[in-house]
Amino acid sequence: MSKIRPDKVATVDEVKSKVDGTSTAVVTEYRGLTVAEISTLRRQLRTLGADYKVFKNTLVLRAITGTTFEPIGAFLQGPTAIAFVDGDVSAVAKALRDFAKESPKLIVKGGVVDGKVLSFKDLAALADLPSRDVLLAQFAGLLASPLRTMAGLLKAVPQNFAYGLSALLDSKGGPVAAPADVKVEEAAETPAGVEEAAPAASDDAAAAVAEVAVEEEAPVAEAEAETTEAPTADAASEPAE
Repeated sequence: MSKIRPDKVATVDEVKSKVDGTSTAVVTEYRGLTVAEISTLRRQLRTLGADYKVFKNTLVLRAITGTTFEPIGAFLQGPTAIAFVDGDVSAVAKALRDFAKESPKLIVKGGVVDGKVLSFKDLAALADLPSRDVLLAQFAGLLASPLRTMAGLLKAVPQNFAYGLSALLDSKGGPVAAPADVKVEEAAETPAGVEEAAPAASDDAAAAVAEVAVEEEAPVAEAEAETTEAPTADAASEPAE
């Protein structure tokens, strides 16, 4: 058995290091693409967190055996270039799809995510999804929306109450407050009225007591008068000695 050449060993080690550093990869066939086109695609994918590179199928098979990337072995036919994704796989799938529309010679075969095989249709569905940043922004918006709604309701309650109270007062002709001078006069007159009522009540009581006293003294005076006059009459009737 012949020994593997050092350059091939380096390639196998490179693929193994990429497999250890990520869990997602997309396999393409680049037959017919120019070096310039491959370089352009590589730069586009690099901005999305993917490393796109041409590899020999036999060396890739040797590197992925026994790993979660082993399922992509079914796609390793013909000239192969693999995008090892360390970013948003949907963004990478979209970039590959758009590039293939402009350069039909690029064929997107399939891929793998966490050991799960992705077919061409799966990658096409991923390409139709919004990017990770857009999804996060939408999710944050959904979380913030109920909070904004609650804050608006809490703010609207006192405002609506104030508006309703103002409208009610306006419908009743507005708030009516007693003038200050009227309240002062009422406060000043109240004690005087009490003082005037008190002497009147005292005079009536005194008159009643006087009448009772007169009625009680009248019989006493009449009795005294009868006692005084009686001996005088008897004395006049006796003969003088």
